[in-house]
Amino acid sequence: MMKFSVMDTDGEARRGRLTFGRGSVDTPAFMPVGTSGSVRTVAPGEVRDSGAQIILGNTFHLMLRPGTDVIQAHGTLHNFMGWDGPILTDSGGFQVWSLADKRHISEKGVRFKSPIDGSSVFLGPEESIAVQRSLGSDVVMCFDECTTYPASVAQARESMELSMRWASRCRDAPLAPDQALFGIAQGGMYEDLRLESLKALETVGFEGYALGGLSVGEPKADMLRILKSVAPRMPSQKPRYLMGVGKPEDLLAGVGAGIDMFDCVLPTRNARNGWLYTRTGIVRLKNTTYRDDTRPSAAGCRCPACERFSRAYLRHLYVTRELLGARLCTLHNLAFFQRLMADIRESISRGRLTAFTREFMVSYAGEPRDMA
Repeated sequence: MMKFSVMDTDGEARRGRLTFGRGSVDTPAFMPVGTSGSVRTVAPGEVRDSGAQIILGNTFHLMLRPGTDVIQAHGTLHNFMGWDGPILTDSGGFQVWSLADKRHISEKGVRFKSPIDGSSVFLGPEESIAVQRSLGSDVVMCFDECTTYPASVAQARESMELSMRWASRCRDAPLAPDQALFGIAQGGMYEDLRLESLKALETVGFEGYALGGLSVGEPKADMLRILKSVAPRMPSQKPRYLMGVGKPEDLLAGVGAGIDMFDCVLPTRNARNGWLYTRTGIVRLKNTTYRDDTRPSAAGCRCPACERFSRAYLRHLYVTRELLGARLCTLHNLAFFQRLMADIRESISRGRLTAFTREFMVSYAGEPRDMA
């Protein structure tokens, strides 16, 4: 069973450790996203070499293709994809929410058309938990409804209360003995609903708690407001997870509010779009200024892309659509995010997260920002 300990604090920020049967995870942690059983373009060993200790798998996509029977034939998702560390699986709720007019929500769950072949598929709390149990993930997420933005108070309450009823059903569904279940607080952009949701989850009791339904189109100020008001009031002895948020400045804001775990597709998706994250900002390879730039993507970076190749070469690969370009850019971005998290953890231990945040933002964005 998962164990969690907080070793250092700096204001609301915490440095801790998650311990699983498959290994430990230093927190605050950023989880690369392996949607369909792989972190796109790179091998599991390369993900590990970037510094990642845990990855995220996608229940929705894996249940549709290849199907849980294929994965179970290998034992677990870990065996299937060749990753020997911990895996967190999302519940499929966000993906179902993103289908918009192709889904029908009821008390039982959600019926939707498969984006693969158009067939009718049903996913509810019990079904989501059953899929995640069959995947053998180390952290299982409750099935929830992601509240649409914008939403009225009445709409947000109705959605939140449905998610809370589903959370109770998820808790009652059987899991493997070594799996941990996280509850997800919803409530849209309304602090009182978020706190009510959190209280309902605590009454049921979970091994960890998450904030969902952020970074879904709301203004950044609203996201930060909810984060600042709710995160510090999440159970202090349990891991806190901010779902789907991954811009560097948002990671810093989340850590400052007390968040322990993050995931996002930005490092890998933007790598395929020719975006390279560096401490001095984002290098966009489509810009002609990099056509003859012989410098590495980031000075001092020890990733495979920076150790051997120039910005000019990576731009050449990008504009000619060579697959190596996507691989190298992904390796760089994975390393950048893991290095950032390692530096954040060190700054917490040294009691200088606020100073580190300001220094980072001056370098990254050219100006200091109040990230609290």
